[in-house]
Amino acid sequence: MSVSREFTTSLWMDFDVLSAAPRLANDETAGTVIVGSGIAGFSTAYELAKRGQDVVVLDRGPIGKGMTSRTTAHLSPICDDTFSALIRIRGEEAARVYHESHAAAVDRIEAIQNAEAIACDFSRLDGVLFPALGAEPSVLDPELDAARKLKVPVKDTKGLPFEGLSKTRCLRYPQQATFHPLKYLRGLASTIQSGGGRLYAHTTVETVAEDGDDVVVTTAEGKRVRAMSAVIATNSPINDRVAIHTKQAPYRTYAMAFTLPKGALYDALYWDTLDPYHYVRIHPGIGGSDHLIVGGADHKSGEADDAGARYDALEGWIPALVPSLKAETHRWSGQTLDTIDYSGFIGLNPGDKRVYIATGDSGQGITNGALAGLILSDLILKGENKWASLYDPSRKTPSAVANFISENVTAAKNFAEYLAPGELKSVDELKPGQGAIVREGLQKVAAYRDDTGALHKRSAKCTHLGCHVHWNSLERCWDCPCHGSQFAPDGTALNGPAVAPLAEIK
Repeated sequence: MSVSREFTTSLWMDFDVLSAAPRLANDETAGTVIVGSGIAGFSTAYELAKRGQDVVVLDRGPIGKGMTSRTTAHLSPICDDTFSALIRIRGEEAARVYHESHAAAVDRIEAIQNAEAIACDFSRLDGVLFPALGAEPSVLDPELDAARKLKVPVKDTKGLPFEGLSKTRCLRYPQQATFHPLKYLRGLASTIQSGGGRLYAHTTVETVAEDGDDVVVTTAEGKRVRAMSAVIATNSPINDRVAIHTKQAPYRTYAMAFTLPKGALYDALYWDTLDPYHYVRIHPGIGGSDHLIVGGADHKSGEADDAGARYDALEGWIPALVPSLKAETHRWSGQTLDTIDYSGFIGLNPGDKRVYIATGDSGQGITNGALAGLILSDLILKGENKWASLYDPSRKTPSAVANFISENVTAAKNFAEYLAPGELKSVDELKPGQGAIVREGLQKVAAYRDDTGALHKRSAKCTHLGCHVHWNSLERCWDCPCHGSQFAPDGTALNGPAVAPLAEIK
């Protein structure tokens, strides 16, 4: 595939949450130590700091530049996996609590940006679900029935502002929202610091261990933070090797941004019934133009390296619906973690008493993250929260067994790859900018030749549970299909659950 590198960055990435944050250079103590500076970590830090808790936030990279910077920032309490599916798996009461809690998360974001005067382009608008092109209008019936059962506000109507769809049936959900995620994070960072919170970037956490009445977090450089509690908000948890990771699976999703004349399209959140579905939103631009963001074409992480074809599919779909689109400005991808029962994991890590986690965004990372702040701050300070049981990481969902088996087939298939030949016969075949798996004797090598021609060789074995990594041409990194770890071409761990780098090849 061939994708221009100048485009492979998200619409938000040129915005600094914090212009400079130091590494952790000394041992620290805190009421709560939070690992991860995305929406979940910062929302939790904010809620705790506003209630007088002393917090420390650590991140292995720059502040706010993880998966939150790759979101398309749809703020919606409508279940990403559909309410009809959620009712089937977890029941009507659970689905009702899901909607109530996610709606509260959107309300909380709105309240915070008002209270803290955060200029983050927050806007309330409708959400519109419509049939995939060629699908029958009746495909919407299960979602209409589910919304009515749950008393979710919805209007069954006709007419979309897309070319040729002026008479198409759709479901319209009021009181959804959008915002600029990194502007919001910057506002949270400022408030957290004003309350005495300390933020440390480029600080890799290696271990999280309960020690008597405390939790001790130890970094790769041997520094320690001792706290009464810890929150692991690293998208995919780094502290537990199996318990959570077998109950969720990583999926890669693709997004593009185009310029759009202001007023050319009615401002709303749009998504269709295709599987995987398309999603569309508008973000305010400068002057007479806005940005139209379109995404979709998802696949399980590491199981495809065809980003060019994915973008071609998006480019072939959206211009036909919005002919007034102008130049493409950005393209990027992100990773979501889909849980087997369609609800996130927010609460005590299984088996622990003072270590909490927030993961399993299932395509709704922003609302899930804001919700984590509400639930975890209550659990830490009060020991209870009215929504906590729905998101309890220790829960078992017998009706989701089929999903559990399906998602974990990946790991079984993956280990068999160690017996297969390499993708290239020799590293000599690698071109500049290319990565591939090469067999050298009994071992598989993750080999990459950079743009200068220098060769980088690492073990192809993921340092989380030993799965076989795959090359991601778009992001120029190594992806683990089993649980979502990512590594830089030189082997450095970029995304959990892996912490250690890919082993060197001697």
